[in-house]
Amino acid sequence: MNELVSARPDEPQSYGARLREGMRAAFRLVLDFGLPQLCPSCRGPLSEGEGLCAACWSKLSLIEPPYCVRLGIPFAYDPGPGLLSMEAIANPPAYDRARAVVRYDDVARTLVHGLKYTDRLDLSPMMGRWMARAGRELLADADALVPVPLHWRRRWARRFNQSAALAGSISAFCDVPVAYSGLKRVRAASTGRTIEDRAGRQRSGSFRGPGRTPGRHRRQTPGADRRRAYIRRYG
Repeated sequence: MNELVSARPDEPQSYGARLREGMRAAFRLVLDFGLPQLCPSCRGPLSEGEGLCAACWSKLSLIEPPYCVRLGIPFAYDPGPGLLSMEAIANPPAYDRARAVVRYDDVARTLVHGLKYTDRLDLSPMMGRWMARAGRELLADADALVPVPLHWRRRWARRFNQSAALAGSISAFCDVPVAYSGLKRVRAASTGRTIEDRAGRQRSGSFRGPGRTPGRHRRQTPGADRRRAYIRRYG
């Protein structure tokens, strides 16, 4: 059954309640007409609801099993449970497990750049919902989400931390608390010619955090160390 039956008998709405509902419906109609919902990727009008249009959604390359249990890189075929990719064997990462929602293609790049560089904080709930779904097995064991902090100069220039915004959205869907002060950036990020160079420099004394508590598991929202494997594989 798709309908829920209330245990209370139906009570007629008051005149004030009906008036408020009518005013809300009229306001939504005027708002949709004057400021229609647009697809955040192609900026085309949406027929209903929020999110991506059908054309952009069809272009997203969602990452689904089978994939490497360590890096989350998808396999072309199912090699069996618990197998690692060649990248994870040849160059083991410093983290235990990583997951990604989609391949970094045109639509995904537009969404990421929109959130990161053009203040599209309205994309955070949608992207956070996708990330919570993709990382549900990791979040089930997590005690806290730790967003990667920005240096104060970068934070001042950008006005917000996209990692903290995503962590808050993920937390709303999985009920895992966010440890906003779990890490502190003590040195500004260095520029490098390659993503490996930049990630290596960021790991060298750029962050400071409290000592690890035994039995506690934390999950970080996207940072350079996990992006490296995906960018090296998929460009």
